[in-house]
Amino acid sequence: MNKIVMKLVVLGITLLAAALFMAAGRPLSSAKRAINPPGTAEGLPFSNGILVGNTLYVAGQEGSDEGKLRPGGIGPETQAALENIKKIVELAGLQMEDVVSVNVYLADMADFGEMNKVYKTFFPAPRPARATVQVAALVSNARIEITAIAVKTR
Repeated sequence: MNKIVMKLVVLGITLLAAALFMAAGRPLSSAKRAINPPGTAEGLPFSNGILVGNTLYVAGQEGSDEGKLRPGGIGPETQAALENIKKIVELAGLQMEDVVSVNVYLADMADFGEMNKVYKTFFPAPRPARATVQVAALVSNARIEITAIAVKTR
């Protein structure tokens, strides 16, 4: 009887170890979860962020406060857009240092230098990969829109 019980215990421990080993390489959850800061407008056809496992996809953020563009040009708009991204990133349980990729859409490439002055204050080294392009127009006549991808690695 003791040999049978011992074999069952060893089998159970082996199966448990195999299950834990297989699960160790997977993200905590593969379910999609919307990340929308408090005060986000209802009924939009998109989420501000989508968290899947340990990866956060942040939708384009303009330089606005509560739906109105921050006055003062590209500097204040860049500041507001990145503050909005930071809110979404932190609400998802990540930090700005977890951002690995950014896309910047400018209404005028002449704003590139001023945008960079503000942009670099938000990201510690190593800074995320980035693409910056000029577009024909942005919603609400914004001067900038920024998207981001963040990955939690710790």
